[in-house]
Amino acid sequence: MTRAGGTRGALALLAATQLVMVMDTAVTNVALPSIGHDLGAGSAALSWVANAYLITFGGLLLLGGRGADLLGHRRVFTAGLALLAAASVAGGLAQTTGALVAARAAQGAGAALAAAAAFALLLLLFPDGPARHRALGAFAAMGGLGGVLGTALGGVLTDLLGWRSTFWLNVAAAAVLGLLALRLPAGGTRDAEPGFDLLGALTVTGGLGLVAYALVGHDPLAGAAGALLLAAFAVTETRTARPLVPPAVLRRPALRLAGGLGALAQMTLFPMFFLVSLYLQSVLGQSPLTGGLGLLPLSLVVVATAPLTGRLIGRLGLARTMTLGFVLLCAGTVWLALALRPHGTFATTVLAPSLVLGAALPLVMVTTNVAATAEATPEETGLASGLVNTGQQFGSVLGLAVVVAVATARTGTATPQAATAGFRAALLTGAAFAAAAALLSVRLGRPAPAPAPPRQDRVPDPR
Repeated sequence: MTRAGGTRGALALLAATQLVMVMDTAVTNVALPSIGHDLGAGSAALSWVANAYLITFGGLLLLGGRGADLLGHRRVFTAGLALLAAASVAGGLAQTTGALVAARAAQGAGAALAAAAAFALLLLLFPDGPARHRALGAFAAMGGLGGVLGTALGGVLTDLLGWRSTFWLNVAAAAVLGLLALRLPAGGTRDAEPGFDLLGALTVTGGLGLVAYALVGHDPLAGAAGALLLAAFAVTETRTARPLVPPAVLRRPALRLAGGLGALAQMTLFPMFFLVSLYLQSVLGQSPLTGGLGLLPLSLVVVATAPLTGRLIGRLGLARTMTLGFVLLCAGTVWLALALRPHGTFATTVLAPSLVLGAALPLVMVTTNVAATAEATPEETGLASGLVNTGQQFGSVLGLAVVVAVATARTGTATPQAATAGFRAALLTGAAFAAAAALLSVRLGRPAPAPAPPRQDRVPDPR
């Protein structure tokens, strides 16, 4: 196989992994009512079927990325897929809510390892420049498509085969991806320095996990404990010989700014998907399947726009393309909020603004990822992946917690008018996040290229 053919095949595999990771969350969310009916679980217990995944996924992304640098990206990638498949088997066989929540937590751990290593592999295979921009565009396209496919597949599978079939779908997908991963092209990072920052790994994983738990469970004590662990992690990294996250990496201005902008993007985008689906079902009375398909036009625009993002970066520059993306994101979210009506239709409320949002999504996600990873050396690709994904994941969790609180505070009663008012206020809150990101993005300078790595005679197999 030629090198070009090998990299194209690897990109297809890694993009498919991104699709499966996003699709998994959407599929499970659609199946939650059926799970509750079958296992006799109330709404509080069902919330943890979703939240257990988010907590372990967010808590382990950074550790997974750095572990990939030390142990080998392909090895960690396949190990994550194996854990995801095993946990999905446990979920498909679960007879109690507790067993299902434990399985979902293990799924999140496997997904964190696989996602961090997959993104790091992409950075290794595609050096900074137009090729990486196109590859990140493919990632963005698959992420957008995964949300809609997951919603649609979740509805179909749950209706026809029952909710357990959604877990067996994960088993099949992880097995296929794991087998194909063995054919990933050779080449990878150079040898990492020996040793492992165990204390840093424990404090950052525990801290991030507790913060995620506090956000989704509204637990201030857990948040305080998580903040203390993260403070201990920060102190540890300045005193250990081989830190998990070298302080010099966090001092890079482009990485810090782009990481924050990526989090702000997800604080707008992730709640928007949730709110639109809920509006279509609870206010307009559409079925879960129809409500999910309502996001299909948005996803088609994402798929069409994502491959053009690299060309736009080359023409306008990275900072201007990013600002354009956030302006479109803000404008589309405001338009959507103002278009909502208690007795409207999909065509008159959601369709047109969703097309603007579909164009904005790849622009903001590709440009923030490019800016955040441009300065990473080959030995830091897993670390950069973990940092970028962690910021985006916590942006999603924080954004959802904030906008749901806003929507709940404004709703008051269960009438369509009150629900619409709540959704409108929540979307305008999301638009404020996008507006803040648009203003901050003008400060982004051109990231410095990654420094050349020291010459070494041996390049190990990344397995």
